[in-house]
Amino acid sequence: MPLEKLIATGEHTNVYQRGDLAVKVFSKDYPKTEVLYEALTHARVEETGLCVPKIMEVGKEDGQWSISMERIQGKTLAQIMQEDPENLPKYIEQMVDIQIEIHTKKVPLLLKLKDRLASQIQSLDCIDDTRKYELLTRLDSCPKHIKLCHGNFNPTNIIVQGDKIYVVDWKNASQGNASADVGRTYLLLCLQNKQAADLYMDLFCQKTNTAKKYVQAWLPIVAAAQLTQNIDSERDLLMKWIDVVDYE
Repeated sequence: MPLEKLIATGEHTNVYQRGDLAVKVFSKDYPKTEVLYEALTHARVEETGLCVPKIMEVGKEDGQWSISMERIQGKTLAQIMQEDPENLPKYIEQMVDIQIEIHTKKVPLLLKLKDRLASQIQSLDCIDDTRKYELLTRLDSCPKHIKLCHGNFNPTNIIVQGDKIYVVDWKNASQGNASADVGRTYLLLCLQNKQAADLYMDLFCQKTNTAKKYVQAWLPIVAAAQLTQNIDSERDLLMKWIDVVDYE
C-alpha cells in the first residue's frame, strides 16, 4: 500500500499516513543503528503497559528506513492548551499525573540517563573545559535512580484521543532520576510559556513531595544537554541556565 498524506515532519524524518498506520520515514543518510535503536527503545516501553502507540513494522520505503506504528488520531495537549487557555491548570495537572505514572515504571535494558547527559555535555564546543567540568561534577554527584524517563516529555508529545491519552516520541527514553526528566520538561515549557512551566514545577513537586531545589539542581545539566540541539532561538537562555548555581 502506498504512502498517503504527509502528517508530520522533523529534522531527519517525515511521517506519513498509510491506512491505520503512521509511517516514520528517515532521511537516506540517517544511520541504521539509530533507527533500530529507536524501534527497540519504543518496543521496550510498550512492554510496561503505558498508553503508547504500538510498533507494527520496521522496514524500508524506497531505500529509506522506516518505522510503522499505530496512527493515533486526536489533538496534542499543546493544541488543546492553546485553544482553551482558561483551563491551563487542568491540562498541566494531566501532564503531571501522566509523568508520575511513567516514573513508576522500570525498563532495566534502557540506556542510563546520566550516561547520555554526560556524553552530550562532553560533546559541546560552545562552553569551555572549566564549565564542562563543573557540570559533569554536578551530574556525577546527583543520585542515581532507575526510573523510566521519557526524555522529551512536553505537550506536543501527548495526544488526546477520546478518553485515552497517548504519549509518543520515546526515542530519548532512558532509566534515571525522575527529577532530571522533570527538569527537562520544565526547560521545554519555559521556552514556550514560563507561566505553564512554573505551574508544572509547583504541581509536580507538590504531588510527589519533592523539594523544588532538588529538581532545580538538574537545570544547568539539562540546559547544557539541550544546547546540543543547536537551536539558535534557545541559545541565549540556555547559556544563562548552564551557570552552575543554586536556584532560589
